[in-house]
Amino acid sequence: MTTSEHAAAAAADHPVAVRTSLDADTGIGRVVLDNPAQRNALSTAVMRAVTAGLSSFAADPDVRVVVITATGPVFSAGHDLSEMIDRTVEDERVVFDACTEMMETVQRIPQPVIASVPGPAVAAGCQLVAACDLAVASSTAVFGTPGVRIGLFCSTPMVAVTRAVGRKRAMQMLLTGETIDAHTAADWGLINTVVDPDELDAATAALAAKISESSPLTLRIGKEAFYRQIDLPQHEAYELMGETMATNAVTCDAQEGMSAFLAKRTPQWTGR
Repeated sequence: MTTSEHAAAAAADHPVAVRTSLDADTGIGRVVLDNPAQRNALSTAVMRAVTAGLSSFAADPDVRVVVITATGPVFSAGHDLSEMIDRTVEDERVVFDACTEMMETVQRIPQPVIASVPGPAVAAGCQLVAACDLAVASSTAVFGTPGVRIGLFCSTPMVAVTRAVGRKRAMQMLLTGETIDAHTAADWGLINTVVDPDELDAATAALAAKISESSPLTLRIGKEAFYRQIDLPQHEAYELMGETMATNAVTCDAQEGMSAFLAKRTPQWTGR
């Protein structure tokens, strides 16, 4: 699928400020939050558009890695609060159902997803970073869950953030509403790498390119297996992953990779 086809597929039913594109040479798909005037707020329409873009990439075998990023100085300020005033509980559920679907789609699609964070990511924006498989951030980025300060505890961001940074650090963010800087976020495990602002795109592309060197089938198996085992008791995880490795080992790509390693040659992946 071409760049224009991806853009049309994602935007046809969701004429909002989200852009998608695919670099056919590298296999890197991009989902770009593109409403800097509104600090890339995650309105219900925006979240549905992101989900649509991710789903479009999931079905495209030419997409090897997906990058989620944003234009402007802010990655995302979180939910669009203007659509959450004077609404019914049913209306509010629609917002958070869309949010949950977006976050789960990030981890459900077969391709690894990298957050490329140019600036502040707070509330649901922080949640989106935490939900991604990997994250590279500018040194100017900060991260926080400030909902407690406006009477709306960041309960859904808590799900992703707690799984990334652990209980005590997550509770510090959630109870104080204070932001942490990018280097602290890396130290806590919320993100992987901090780079200078002018190096963000290159660092993200380099990480995506490194991942793309591996078999797309193996990446799919590995990503799915990671999320299946992560919350299981250890013995159950070993049983499930032992079976996963056994079935992985007999795939064409695994046999090719092991044979290439023993022969000291570059493997030729077929995705089978």
